[in-house]
Amino acid sequence: MSKQVRETQEAWETLAAEQALDVLGTTHRGLGGEEARQRLARYGKNELPASEPPPFWLIFARQFKSPLIYVLAIAAIISFAIGEVVDAGFIAGVLLINALIGGVMEWRAERGVRALQTMLRAQATVERDGRARVIEAEELVPGDIVWLESGLRVPADLRLIQTTGLNVDESLLTGESVGVVKDAAWVAKMASPAADRRNMALAGSIVIRGRAQGVVVATGLRTVLGTIAGDVLEAEPARPPLVVRMERFVRMVAIAIVGLVLLTAALGLVRGFSAEEMFFLGVALAVSAIPEGLPVGLTVVLAIATIRMVRRNVVTRHLPVVEGLGSCTLIISDKTGTLTVNELTVRQIRLVDGTAIEVTGQGFLPDGVVCLDGEAVMVGHNQVLDDLVRAVVLNNEASLIEAEGRWEWRGDPTDIALLALGHKYGQQREVVLPEEPCVAQIPFEPENRYSATFHSVLRASTTRVYVKGGPERMLELSAFGVEAEREALRTMAHEMAAQGFRVLAISIGDLEEPIDSGRPPSPKDLRFLGLVGMIDPLRAGAKDAVERAHRAGVEVFMVTGDHPLTALAISRELGIAHGEDKVVAGGDLGEATDKDMEELVRTRHVFARMAPHQKLDIVRAAQRVGHFVAVTGDGINDAPALQAANIGVAMGKAGTDVAREAAGIVISDDNFASIVNGIEEGRVAYDNIRKVIFLLLSTGAAEIALLMTSIAVGLPIPITPIQILWLNVATNGIQHLALATEPNEGDVLERPPRRPNEPIFNRLMIERILLTAVVIGGIGTGLFWWLLEQGWTEFAARNALLLFLVLFENVHVGLARSETKSVLRLSPLRVPILVGAVLIAQLMHIGAMYLPWTQGLLEVEPVPLTTWLLLLMCVMPIVLTIEAHKWLARRRARKQV
Repeated sequence: MSKQVRETQEAWETLAAEQALDVLGTTHRGLGGEEARQRLARYGKNELPASEPPPFWLIFARQFKSPLIYVLAIAAIISFAIGEVVDAGFIAGVLLINALIGGVMEWRAERGVRALQTMLRAQATVERDGRARVIEAEELVPGDIVWLESGLRVPADLRLIQTTGLNVDESLLTGESVGVVKDAAWVAKMASPAADRRNMALAGSIVIRGRAQGVVVATGLRTVLGTIAGDVLEAEPARPPLVVRMERFVRMVAIAIVGLVLLTAALGLVRGFSAEEMFFLGVALAVSAIPEGLPVGLTVVLAIATIRMVRRNVVTRHLPVVEGLGSCTLIISDKTGTLTVNELTVRQIRLVDGTAIEVTGQGFLPDGVVCLDGEAVMVGHNQVLDDLVRAVVLNNEASLIEAEGRWEWRGDPTDIALLALGHKYGQQREVVLPEEPCVAQIPFEPENRYSATFHSVLRASTTRVYVKGGPERMLELSAFGVEAEREALRTMAHEMAAQGFRVLAISIGDLEEPIDSGRPPSPKDLRFLGLVGMIDPLRAGAKDAVERAHRAGVEVFMVTGDHPLTALAISRELGIAHGEDKVVAGGDLGEATDKDMEELVRTRHVFARMAPHQKLDIVRAAQRVGHFVAVTGDGINDAPALQAANIGVAMGKAGTDVAREAAGIVISDDNFASIVNGIEEGRVAYDNIRKVIFLLLSTGAAEIALLMTSIAVGLPIPITPIQILWLNVATNGIQHLALATEPNEGDVLERPPRRPNEPIFNRLMIERILLTAVVIGGIGTGLFWWLLEQGWTEFAARNALLLFLVLFENVHVGLARSETKSVLRLSPLRVPILVGAVLIAQLMHIGAMYLPWTQGLLEVEPVPLTTWLLLLMCVMPIVLTIEAHKWLARRRARKQV
């Protein structure tokens, strides 16, 4: 058996290949079958742990885990204890309906976006017993020798043993949008960050081109990918803002209920009521004060918002998260794949004589034109430009083809971008390659800093070399008449880099002698053609989305692993930042303290070259200074920050499973603009939550005021607990559910975001609830007293008073449709379901007045037309009162502006 593998974590990039093999107890022939089985038993499968989706019964059960539910349950228990079984049944029914609706909605949302852990579920070609075998990637163990080739996903962390032109896409791990060249011979002098390990291929990254062989050094949770995933699994998620606000709200309600019951009981005892009567009254007060329909109402509001969000490409995993986007004051967004398309695009060409050429379009799709002096040009317009485009399509290992009306591509992103340029200019590789077949090539190597292909020019019977590489290296390989030309081109390259472009230089040369069968000669004395500037372009609508977020008072930060110059160029184009003073690089943070980080999030908007833990530090610093933070991203490197944020927003198409698992919201079209749509829908949801809460609490407050005022002036109890339940659950319950469907009032993105610590009970709501309680409580008490004075029996007076309260609720739901807009400006046709709910609620009460079994249960009976008219007149003052208060609210808001 081979030697024992070390348990300590090695800095594998600091070891030479043979040293790594020795430490791992393996050879170039790979492990033996028996040794591999023992190591698999020891280290476990090469997979990330996947949390099982909760069963429906558990989701259903946790709907009862709420302080508000506890308050309602206590009310039901008290009602049952004093023999009011019907009251207890009503409350229990409400609890069950709430749990059922909430459970179904959350279960469906969870199933719809459940992330499968597939990053490591693939096949791998390994050396076992000296032979190449294909095995499941989950069976890999440390010490296995793995073969890599173009297009494969790296199945585990590998210390590369040999490489041939290996280029790897690590954007999902590091945030870098440009492929990374790997070199097995390179050895680090000290432990390096994941992005700088040139002799390693990390699990989850993708081979763009080339071939390699490597030894497995880490699997599963021990990989870089697994470490990040482990952080996500262990992290405690931040609570959504709605949960925080509702817990605070419920505590207030509970305290208020206890206070009211004690106060009223004391008042009643002073007025001569018996203890039994006061106990019965206490139950009535509790039932009035507790908004029985609130749990169901909130669930319906959030469920409707969920459906609306799905239509706008925003998928939520948990209902409380829906409102969260609308609560956030800061979006921290990853650049690559979120704000940009993660597809390099040629944007600018500078010819050797300084001529500037613009290229339109974005992404790998060859849609766009090449523009010179504002006019589109094609092949044949300029000889130097012809040679440059021909060079980049011939010195190219990618493919970009149209098949069945769809474009397909494969290979290095840089090469694909250059092929797209060729299509735009009319120089397709498949057309020019037969004219100049490739006879030799020099693949890109880090020490060379260029790649070259040699082609037989059939029409001239010569061999031509096309070379592309870094500007400095190409300037060295090219010949110039005077040194000033070289310096001018060097300055031009620096200017393009400062604009955020990735700059390639292109040269060509002709060979005097044919190429022999050996390695082709190193190119020299080349003719410099020009510079090509590429950039990862913005997603369609990203700039507009950032502007909409700013108008809504939401700040936007960009956090990326890219170079600061690239980050600044993108942020300027987006409108996130305009100067270097708004950009900070991860390397400059050093040992930044919490206070340093808090100052940075107050003054900076762009964070470049950031490691995953630094992104997490930024999120936590922003939360400490008072922000409710939404973090967006698609890569594994974003997962810890997604988990820690108040609202994590992952990308659905290009995003990793780890990122989706960490997030509460998934953007199905990967478009940053959809996030702003989510903010809009989140604010609408919060508006509707406030409307439902106001409707329920103001009617409850009116009932409390009616009860307390009646007791204070010596009147009998005006309404019974069962009548209160009928009002709160049967009639008002239908209406408040319909109110939850209220659409956007049209100005939600023109308002500043709510303060993170703003309570649901703000000044406006408190004032309006008190006004409603005073007006309806006063009118109701006066009406009850007047009816009794007119000789009506208590039964008849209560019957009329109950109808008065039903009519009040019918009118009040219309007043609750907006906190500031007049009811006259809100067409009922915008929400036909609400009109229908009002009619149904009224018809239900009319039916109850005529049906014998409900007459006895609710103590009601039909009333004459004159009573209807009297009660309608009594309801009208509440309309004038609320409209006057809305006018004052609008005036107060204008003064604050």
